[in-house]
Amino acid sequence: MGTDVIMPALGMAQETGRVVRWLKAEGDAVTAGEPLLEVETDKVTVEIEAPASGTLRRVTAAEGQDVPVGQTIAVILAPEGAADARLAPAAPPAPPGPPAVREPAASPLAARLAAAHGVDLRAVTPRGTRIEKADVQAYLQARDGVAAEDLAAEVRAAGRILASPKARRLADAVGVDLAAIKGTGPGGAVLASDVPARSGARGAAGPAAAAAMTEGVVTAPVSAAWRRMAERTAQSWTGAPHFFLLREVNAGRLVAWRDRWQKRFKTDITFTDLLVKLLASALVEHPRLNSRWLNGTIVSSPEINIGLAVAIEEGLIVPVIHRADQQSVRQISDRRKDLVSRAQAGKLRAEDLTRGTFTISNLGMYGVDVFNAIINPPQAAILAVGRIADRVAAVKGRPAVRPMMTLSLSCDHRVVDGARGARFLETLADLIEEPATPLD
Repeated sequence: MGTDVIMPALGMAQETGRVVRWLKAEGDAVTAGEPLLEVETDKVTVEIEAPASGTLRRVTAAEGQDVPVGQTIAVILAPEGAADARLAPAAPPAPPGPPAVREPAASPLAARLAAAHGVDLRAVTPRGTRIEKADVQAYLQARDGVAAEDLAAEVRAAGRILASPKARRLADAVGVDLAAIKGTGPGGAVLASDVPARSGARGAAGPAAAAAMTEGVVTAPVSAAWRRMAERTAQSWTGAPHFFLLREVNAGRLVAWRDRWQKRFKTDITFTDLLVKLLASALVEHPRLNSRWLNGTIVSSPEINIGLAVAIEEGLIVPVIHRADQQSVRQISDRRKDLVSRAQAGKLRAEDLTRGTFTISNLGMYGVDVFNAIINPPQAAILAVGRIADRVAAVKGRPAVRPMMTLSLSCDHRVVDGARGARFLETLADLIEEPATPLD
């Protein structure tokens, strides 16, 4: 018996995926949930986990090869003897013994780090469904006071070095050992910016960071992810008839609510977290904005899944907060922090990037007052958010200084007309200026 490994679909419009690197070789033993290979799409490079435990066989896709979505690229065969055991006569029941102690589920990296420090995994409390490296790090910090940077070094010594896919490719290109690089990413992960341009010389011109200069003209190479992002945005801009609606709103109540939430939970709640919650509430009332154009028809989504535009070295990616309308502000905040952290470290999973129905892009933290965003296909709209700044506004006929923000709604005119877009923006503005009900 075997389990097929297929090229996953990481987006509605995706047709192919490129195999960047196999993390296991044919014949290797693999464990379900363990990183198996890296796949690059038009969105980002992600690690694909093994769908089952067993032995990797029949690898048909080579590194660098583009493969159609849904095609089988390998098979994971069940452990030897498993099939024969099902056909063998049943053995007589063994005499009762002491109950077995079940080992908690843990990622391979967490297991190696725990073994290196003599940690019983049963003593570690996981934050999710299995014990991850961060859970073991937290346990060691509480038990031994081990510094985070020391733990990062232990992780490197215990197994595979934490590094983004782009950092691995750059290190290979310039002949640099990743183990010799101090990473600046989450958990000490090596990012592309940490890799020297050439072996022995950080910042010098080399094949990885090359920019060819000819008669004063500089041409810089781009990654495949950036190139495909450029292709998708160009396709969206030329294929979807965009129109834009701008609305200035009073953000005073939103600022007050953010302060209240931060004091209440003693954690960093951002304006983006609050806006995602309010945006989901507005989409419940205006489902047309949560739809898409498909072969001459308008297809509505049964879920409200809000994508967050996140800038990384390879380009712009949009991880998704699924069913945002059913989550609390704190749940949205936790999910947002996790997505952004893993996006910057190149550790997003396939499911993090799929089924988005609406996107928000916030550049307020960069001091931008207002901008228009390009729709993320195949969605029908995207909300661009500028910074909150004190401006003079009319209050009961008199000038007053208030914290104001500008919203820009980009719409696909095939799905949303001006009136529908305006009504949606009005609902969202009302929620921002009086957000008590949806945020409670």
